[in-house]
Amino acid sequence: MHLAYPAVLSALLFCTGLYGVLARRNAILVLMSVELMLNAVNLNLVAFDVWLSKAAREKLHSGQALTLFTIAIAAAEIGIGLAIVLAVYRNRGTSDIDKLRDSAEGHESDRPDGNALTAEETGKAEATA
Repeated sequence: MHLAYPAVLSALLFCTGLYGVLARRNAILVLMSVELMLNAVNLNLVAFDVWLSKAAREKLHSGQALTLFTIAIAAAEIGIGLAIVLAVYRNRGTSDIDKLRDSAEGHESDRPDGNALTAEETGKAEATA
C-alpha cells in the first residue's frame, strides 16, 4: 500500500477531530474529538514507521513503540478527563462548556428575572455573609 492512503485518512480524521474540538459545546464530545485526533497521529506514526523501515531495511519499529506509549497516555488522559467532567457535572449540573465558562467568569445571574446584581447589591450581600 502506498503512503498516501493512510496519510490522507489520518488527515481527514485529524480535521474531523479538530472540528469537533472547536465546534462542540459538550465536554464529553470534546474529549472524544481529542481522542480522534490522537488516533490520527497514531495512524501516521505507524504508517511512516512501516514506510521508513522498508526504505532503510531496519526492523526497529520505533514508530509503533511510540504509538503504544501514545495509546497509554491517551487512556490515562480520557480517564482523568471523564473524572473531571463528572465532578463538574455533579457540582454545576451541566457539562456545557459555554455555560461553565460563563459561570466561572461571573456572567451568570443568580436572579430569576435574569438581571445581574449591581455593585451595591453585591457589596450588601458580601457584608451580610
